[in-house]
Amino acid sequence: MGSTTADRTVIGHSATDKAVLFGGLPLAGLVLGFFLPRIADWAAGRDWVPFQGPLKLIAAWDSWWVVVICVAVGLAGGVLLAGMALDDTLKVTITSQSVEFLKNQKTVTVPRVKVAVAFLDGKEIVLQDAASRELAREKHDQLKSEAKKIPAAFRMHGYPWSDSGDPHESEFRRWVEGDPDVSPAANALLRARSKAFDQGDKGKADLRELRNDLSNLGYSVKDRDKKQYWRAVP
Repeated sequence: MGSTTADRTVIGHSATDKAVLFGGLPLAGLVLGFFLPRIADWAAGRDWVPFQGPLKLIAAWDSWWVVVICVAVGLAGGVLLAGMALDDTLKVTITSQSVEFLKNQKTVTVPRVKVAVAFLDGKEIVLQDAASRELAREKHDQLKSEAKKIPAAFRMHGYPWSDSGDPHESEFRRWVEGDPDVSPAANALLRARSKAFDQGDKGKADLRELRNDLSNLGYSVKDRDKKQYWRAVP
């Protein structure tokens, strides 16, 4: 899961995670680079195989230095992919003073004094304050066996933990266009979030930003299979 000391617990970015990423992906890139000239030689001229131009170019260079270049590029590409994968993995640092979420070089820090309850909502770690407003909602990347250790990590550092999930789960309702119980401003934001789902990775930043905007309007929102569920926050 990560590492634990008396002062802090880290979830994600464990030594095993790094070993798998920075060992496995560069190795795969190296092997692919070594065999690429042979693959190119076989694939060149077969019209059903895409990228015929680059393949024919590689196949035409019958020399040892071509293999060296392909191996170097494959190795570098593997290291780059490993770094990107690690950057896209959530790292949670829990201490008795705060909880820090780090992902894609962006950090969210929540002071302990603001947290009234913490819980898991599916694969998301959620922190709420005394007014039931969400202070954080972050998707973790732990396997099911490792995720079972998350509650103990929070309890160890003095955070109230709800094993039954969200204490306000029954208050959520599925949003539909023009819901009369939602303000016009909130409906507009929910409509924009609905469109952001179709933008894939490009829409993730908008989904997060618009959720924060809805929180400022007094609404808590969570997503399930590209459907939005909301509740009013006192």
